[in-house]
Amino acid sequence: MKWFAQQKLKLKNTAADCRRICKSHSNQLFGLDIGTCAIKLVQLKRDENGYALAAVNTTFVDNSNDINSAVKKCIAFAKINSRLAISGVCGQETAVRHFTFPALLPEEIEGAVRFEAKQVCPFNSDDGVIDYQVISSGEKEVKGFLAVATNNIIKHKNSIIKQSSLENVLMDFDGLALINCLRYCDHEPGKTSAIINVGNSYTTVAIISDDNLPFIRDISYAGKHITDHLAQANDVSPQTIEQFLHGQKDKDSDKIAISDNLEKSCQRLISNITETLYYDAVRRKSELVNKIYLCGGFALVEGFADLMKNKLPAPTALWNPFEKIQCDTALPYSDLLRKNGPAFAVAAGLAMRQI
Repeated sequence: MKWFAQQKLKLKNTAADCRRICKSHSNQLFGLDIGTCAIKLVQLKRDENGYALAAVNTTFVDNSNDINSAVKKCIAFAKINSRLAISGVCGQETAVRHFTFPALLPEEIEGAVRFEAKQVCPFNSDDGVIDYQVISSGEKEVKGFLAVATNNIIKHKNSIIKQSSLENVLMDFDGLALINCLRYCDHEPGKTSAIINVGNSYTTVAIISDDNLPFIRDISYAGKHITDHLAQANDVSPQTIEQFLHGQKDKDSDKIAISDNLEKSCQRLISNITETLYYDAVRRKSELVNKIYLCGGFALVEGFADLMKNKLPAPTALWNPFEKIQCDTALPYSDLLRKNGPAFAVAAGLAMRQI
């Protein structure tokens, strides 16, 4: 998709400029996953052997480190000279939907997409940016998918990047970035795969099958909500639970019981994911997905991946895309990715993005 390389975003570069940048500086671009809890950066280089890691880093967002400070620290610690970022958006102010139209002329499709967006978006699509991708076009029908994000979320993300002295070359959807990464790393032809990325504020479910029509849903129940539930169950503050999950112990750590309360804290998420998977199967008039790939920062919490494997209705595995991306084991970040690679799936997918 030509996503967000349009003048509507009031970016510095035109679409042609973005393509020129991506072509001439492809090894300088980096994926920047800006979350509410952490900033993650991945820079890749590509040659005849595929993708290889050039740089990676993460910085937490906390009381002493706001988002802009965290982004700047992440860039500095990654030790890259580039300022050309590819970022992503997700959440309730975004939407990805399929469309099937009667046969249309190419110049008629955009108008049909805009009308469709008004019907299917859960927000006012006139207050946003719309793009689309045609997957198939024949004598009887046109199939594809549209993607919409509000001006509000675009301006917010663009402002963070600009204030961090970076150039936002392109915006994508987190769900589409995950699918892009899975296609390169692990997707099996003929299979239907689901990626579940559990972040701090949102859980993204992205599903891809042979029809090449992605199904994406952002669930507003994720790590923060599970943490709050665990804090209430243990009668401690959410900050104490967060520190505990990150291996930081304090005077209240001895009375914290994560495993005893994790399933109950995740029940709403499990139900939402399961309903989404069954809805997708009905939509496709097919069976459930063949495999679920679990990733995201919260997926690394002890016991969480095993819980998902036991409770979700399809084979589920913790997914580390860097098992398929070349990483120099002599470099200092190789150990980080062996342990925390699943948390960097969105950033890796953004880094693979092309115009």
